[in-house]
This record gives sequence, structure tokens and C-alpha cells, in this order.
Amino acid sequence: MSVSHAEIVATVTEIVARELGIPADSLAADTDLRAVEGADSVKVLRMIARIERMYDVELDDEDVFTVSTVNDVAGVVQAALGVTAA
Repeated sequence: MSVSHAEIVATVTEIVARELGIPADSLAADTDLRAVEGADSVKVLRMIARIERMYDVELDDEDVFTVSTVNDVAGVVQAALGVTAA
């Protein structure tokens, strides 16, 4: 699958927004997801599960729980896909 970092950021933003019930345009790539109201561990796990299904990857729990922004999550997805940053 060939996908750009920007495309992954956009997809992750949509998934996060949908899961948290907030407008996607209220999330920036550098938004700290742990600071977003309503973001709890259950919702984070659901977000990660949706992202994994979307890209058909399995993300390492250690990687997932050490990142905090949409951009960071996109980087983990990109690494899992074996796509180099452009």
C-alpha cells in the first residue's frame, strides 16, 4: 500500500474525531490526544483498532502508548506499513 504521511494524518484525524465525537477540523496534527476531552483508554483502544483495520497492520502496544499526537500516531502507522517519511 502506497500512502503518504499526509494521507495517514488525514485518516487518523477522521478516526479520532469520529471516536471522540468532535469535529475533525478541531484536531491539528500536533494536538495532544491525551488532553482532548473525552479521550479515555477505551476510546484510544477503539481508535487504534480502527486504524489497524483500515491499514491492515498490527501496531505495537509500546509504540501506540508512547505517542501522543495525531502526527505521532501517523508515524507509527507509516512505520508499520514500511513507508519512509517523505
